Amino acid sequence: MAKIYALVSLVVFVVWVWTLAQVLLTPDALVRRLPKVAWLVIVFFFPMLGTVGWYVFGRPETSARRTASPYERPASAFPEYDRPGRAAATDPDKDEEFLRQVRERAEEQRRRYEQSKKQPPPADDSSD
Repeated sequence: MAKIYALVSLVVFVVWVWTLAQVLLTPDALVRRLPKVAWLVIVFFFPMLGTVGWYVFGRPETSARRTASPYERPASAFPEYDRPGRAAATDPDKDEEFLRQVRERAEEQRRRYEQSKKQPPPADDSSD
């Protein structure tokens, strides 16, 4: 019987510490019902009641989906583009202008490279 009591006590302690960490790491704006400091005090001084209360009344709702910024792409068929915060062009004219500049710069680099290949290497004047 003592082993079961010790195991239950250990589980309660781990859940209590986990709940304290969750209260501390949750942003103030997402905490429901009471201020974050009040939840911290309740969970700290009343471990069982505070833990249950936090998960029922104070914890942020998980169903709330993060809203995308105007610079993020909507859903994509390519998973590598689905990262939150990935910027995307919002103005097609500016996007086309940017791509035109990139192409011009790449073409200029190709021209310079081709010219450097055609020119003979400089002669070595160290023969005396």
